[in-house]
Amino acid sequence: MTRTPAVPHRPAPSHARLRPGDVARVGAAGLRARPLRVFLSAVGIAIGIAAMLAVVGISSSSRADLDRTLDRLGTDLLTVSPGSTMYGTDARLPKESARMIGRIAPVRSVSEVGRIEAHAYRNDHVPSGRTGSIEVLATRADLLRTLGGRVGAGRWLNAATARYPAVVLGSKAARRLDVRTPGVRIWLGGEWFGVAGILDPVPLARELDTAALVGWPAARHHLGFDGHPTFVYVRSAEPAVEAVRSVLAATANPEAPGEVRVSRPSDALAAQRATDETLGALLLGLGAVALLVGGIGVANTMVISVLERRPEIGLRRALGASRGQIRLQFLAESLLLSALGGLGGVLLGIAVTAGYAATQGWPAVVPLWAVAGGLAATLLIGGAAGLYPAIQASRLSPTEALSAP
Repeated sequence: MTRTPAVPHRPAPSHARLRPGDVARVGAAGLRARPLRVFLSAVGIAIGIAAMLAVVGISSSSRADLDRTLDRLGTDLLTVSPGSTMYGTDARLPKESARMIGRIAPVRSVSEVGRIEAHAYRNDHVPSGRTGSIEVLATRADLLRTLGGRVGAGRWLNAATARYPAVVLGSKAARRLDVRTPGVRIWLGGEWFGVAGILDPVPLARELDTAALVGWPAARHHLGFDGHPTFVYVRSAEPAVEAVRSVLAATANPEAPGEVRVSRPSDALAAQRATDETLGALLLGLGAVALLVGGIGVANTMVISVLERRPEIGLRRALGASRGQIRLQFLAESLLLSALGGLGGVLLGIAVTAGYAATQGWPAVVPLWAVAGGLAATLLIGGAAGLYPAIQASRLSPTEALSAP
């Protein structure tokens, strides 16, 4: 009896499954077939991600630098200055203001500077009108200790040099006078003053950056200083800052407390940070628009890909590929394309953040949530952009696709 040979069982095409590695290879093959178009679409995604990441990174780096500065300088500094009288004229602080403020129990240190009616010039040949907006201030020897300032070059005034024609220049004042090293002389108030030092920028007392500082005794003897302070700088115990602030005006000028201004320099830095955050939110929105435009570019690429590859789709359908597999193939291409753009955008955004932070002297900070969020947004947009073309490709029947011109 002849036995019919058994025919091996073949699974129906609908039962076939593509492994993740197969899906990735099929999707990558589709991208390699059109490298220039893929590159341009990926660039669109990369620009959007890089813009968003750079905005977040630069803003975070700026905040980190500000926090580092405040940690170093402290938030317990208060500044007292004269306001206006009831007649609209400039008020003056009493000569004893700093000494009276120093009697407040939580106050740890007090120092003062006073404006002098004099000008500083590089030499005695400079016309009198070219002052460079440099103020001349009388100062106490303990000023830097109170402000947490630092001398960038040379030395600060001491008990000896504060009595003689010596001057310390703020960072901007030195540049305007073209003084790069101590030891030279400048023409100040009709006399020659030797430059003892040059200050680093003082973030909590910007008025010192454009000032020429002379000792209190020398200002009285050589420049006719009247002894009235213009700014009184007060350091208090951190928990008592607000309490001290509330009594400073009445303590500095008991006869006219309404003519006294009291400020907290760290508040100005915090306000600056809030302004930076507002600008950052605006730029973040522009980055989102760029990312959306990149997503539209991905969608356009995938739609054209479906139209160009109808014969390929028909052949695969004729060989047994299911609608789901066709749909998965084009969706994988879209996700891979977006992932390439997203990865490039992340690297570009980190590079821009690091470069800008380096030029500003900030610590480079790129939040992990921003990187993860950028990549997630990329894949989400890529999936959304490729979904419609993938569905359209899967709906093509083998005969319709193969008959396409």
